[in-house]
Amino acid sequence: MSAFANLRRPATLAVAIAASLGLAACGGSRERPQADLAAAQITTIGVNSYLWRASLDAVSFAPLLQADSNGGVIVTDWYANPSNPGERVKITVTILDSDLRADALRVAASRQVSQSGTWVDAPMQAATVQKLEDIILTKARELRRQAVS
Repeated sequence: MSAFANLRRPATLAVAIAASLGLAACGGSRERPQADLAAAQITTIGVNSYLWRASLDAVSFAPLLQADSNGGVIVTDWYANPSNPGERVKITVTILDSDLRADALRVAASRQVSQSGTWVDAPMQAATVQKLEDIILTKARELRRQAVS
């Protein structure tokens, strides 16, 4: 299970709501607006959570440069496979919608090869990017099936 699986904990939410109700009941005669503790405890993301978690899982082999759940953007740093250190890749995953749909996902990848000690841009096979999209979509659908069953 990934570290992101526990972003929303029902028990934490229940405690926050109970605390908020308890504070509201202590208002007495001076009716002051109370801080909404429950709202402060809720963690939400702006994109489809299944696509988000599946994307993080799919690119977990590479170090992350950016992970913006509100904007739906994940950017990895350059990753070189130890078995092929003369080649490296960088991946950007963009989640465009809150629905679990194939067109809500965009994956872009850059590839560089080492030539005389300098990294030079090289073409990335379109099938590689398509395969990564398929892996993310399959994992997202699996996560959704697990959640509803």
